[in-house]
Amino acid sequence: MANVDVPNTQKAFVPLGRAPPTSIDLQLTGPENNPEVMSHLVHQLGLPPTIGFTDVFSIDEPELLAFVPRPSHALLLVFPVSKTYEASRETEDATKDPYTGSGPDEPVMWFKQTIRNACGLIGLLHAVSNGESRQHVIPGSDLDTLLKEAEGLEPIKRADLLYDSKALESAHADAAKLGDTAAPEAEDSVDLHFVAFVRGVDGTLWELDGRRKGPLARGILNEGEDALSEAALDLGVRRFLKTEAQGGNPDLRFSLVSLGPLFD
Repeated sequence: MANVDVPNTQKAFVPLGRAPPTSIDLQLTGPENNPEVMSHLVHQLGLPPTIGFTDVFSIDEPELLAFVPRPSHALLLVFPVSKTYEASRETEDATKDPYTGSGPDEPVMWFKQTIRNACGLIGLLHAVSNGESRQHVIPGSDLDTLLKEAEGLEPIKRADLLYDSKALESAHADAAKLGDTAAPEAEDSVDLHFVAFVRGVDGTLWELDGRRKGPLARGILNEGEDALSEAALDLGVRRFLKTEAQGGNPDLRFSLVSLGPLFD
């Protein structure tokens, strides 16, 4: 969604969210991070109906966390882009070289964003392309074909693959029509951004963002600790919010969904 550092290419997708109402309170509400829309999209692409996204209504209250099906394979966070976020992102990225990984030994599959307003789609792809979720991709599906083609490509060519994918564009357009709020136009400027936190197969918690220089390893989780465990939240979402608060951002609105089993 946020278009800073995304090339001014001809292709722009209809965003999967909208700007939240104004508030200075920390709240798990506002930006649309609709689990039904996200689940519809991944099911169209190639995940079975037994896996999808669920709202996370709290990151601190055990009673509310207990409603989220476990294990959580990944979290998808959406938030309004702030000056604090941009400053911390630029400072951290300044010390890093652009990521060049590819191939079957790549620790995590990362996608560079080159389609405007597509950060929701990129975040979703990061969630389903890594960790436990990757093991559930339906053989022969559009997602299976896409990931197999992407695996051997370095980041720029991998981004080109997404840019040219008709299956991805069609599924995204269909999902963008759903949801509780009217979707903005593709050419609209939308200052929301999606970031995925994924538990890798080796236990690493990865922060995956197509606007960064590459994947970010945030720490190692113990066996049995999923993406919604206390350790993962401290390394991921809570760390993000703490950085924003310490940087002086008074507007800590966000929305969070978890990728995991779907129960009737």
